[in-house]
Amino acid sequence: MPGLTIRRIKGRVDAERLPRGADPTTHTKLGRGGLADVEWTVQLLQLQHAASVPALQTTRTLQALDAARDAGLLTEEQSTTLGDAWRLATRLRNAIMLVRDKAEDQIPAQGTSGTALAGIGRALGHPAGFDPGQVVDDYRRAARRARKVVEDVFYAPLQ
Repeated sequence: MPGLTIRRIKGRVDAERLPRGADPTTHTKLGRGGLADVEWTVQLLQLQHAASVPALQTTRTLQALDAARDAGLLTEEQSTTLGDAWRLATRLRNAIMLVRDKAEDQIPAQGTSGTALAGIGRALGHPAGFDPGQVVDDYRRAARRARKVVEDVFYAPLQ
């Protein structure tokens, strides 16, 4: 049963791959509702349905989400939630790289680096003088919503 095996592998990845000390609520790649959650969900749908839904046969996450929605595998809301979270996490990773001058997946903690958060927010298009904590709040909200969809779709009972 490939779905069960994939779920077991993902569970192991979730338990073992998050770097020591990383905050799972603000780690854009491996945190709850982050890029990996969205991509694993899309890939499981592809594994289960791509033979009968040719539009799922793509390496593009957002295109696959649209195909899953069009095929009735995801609702409009689920597809939008996962797509929005994926886009925000991607934009955040890019902004972190611009500000920190190195590839990182962890959003800086609010108390430790307000300057970095302010720079990340500005790179995301926030106006001067905005509350840098908004970057963290916005991401956590999107990730929580995405994780709920992942739990409903990825961890749904096997048919």
